[in-house]
Amino acid sequence: MARIHILVAANNTIMSARTIDEVIESLDQIIDSCKENESPLGYFSALYRLVTVTVKNKLGTNYFDDDARMEKLDVVFANRYLDAYSNYKEGKPISSSWEKAFEAAKEEKFIVLQHLLFGMNAHINLDLGIAAAEITTPETIEALEPDFNRINEILGALTNEVQEDLAKIWPKLLWILKFFGRTDDYIVNFGMNIAREAAWKFANEVVVTNGNARSLLISEKDHKVANYLHFLKGKGWIERVILKIIRKREIGTVKEKIEALES
Repeated sequence: MARIHILVAANNTIMSARTIDEVIESLDQIIDSCKENESPLGYFSALYRLVTVTVKNKLGTNYFDDDARMEKLDVVFANRYLDAYSNYKEGKPISSSWEKAFEAAKEEKFIVLQHLLFGMNAHINLDLGIAAAEITTPETIEALEPDFNRINEILGALTNEVQEDLAKIWPKLLWILKFFGRTDDYIVNFGMNIAREAAWKFANEVVVTNGNARSLLISEKDHKVANYLHFLKGKGWIERVILKIIRKREIGTVKEKIEALES
């Protein structure tokens, strides 16, 4: 079935979504554009689409306590990424976390896994807490926590699929990461624990602040999250050497790598 992109303006701008289906349509547009332009930005978009489709498929199954609230969270959360992507392409100001993640796509030295983590860093560490605070109040945020944690369960369930997809790009990648004790650090612990702990803590800090105080809190968090990219890029020479070896042996074009993650 052909993809229908109803959210793209004439100048190819990705417009904000109103429903989870519109989120998926916008992600499709980004993925298609990245394939055409051989842009590594498509790696995170492909992963994010898998997460979004999984959330959509859980709606109406009694998996979440409140389906309407969960779709609202999904859309508000996704729009922070969609808006950052669109504004970046138009040269407009965006958060430092997303700017550094997007700028890293211009460098050829990073492996697919790193590009995924650059996006996860900005979206989970910064955006998720803000989105959770935006759809709740200090009085209602506690009720969101069970469904918030179920999102993390979904992310965890997708971890094995992502590992299998990465193995298609370079079969020896996971063996090397396990050998050097990096698998948990790079995938499971980073994505799951930070989403469950730091993002929820941040949401509870944001929801009780307003006006300039909220803006300052978010700005300070953005600065910390952006600086974390230094760690993800490889903080030691041994890690950098390992990552360079992996990069030189990854299989396929950028388009083919995106398609491997889509599968």
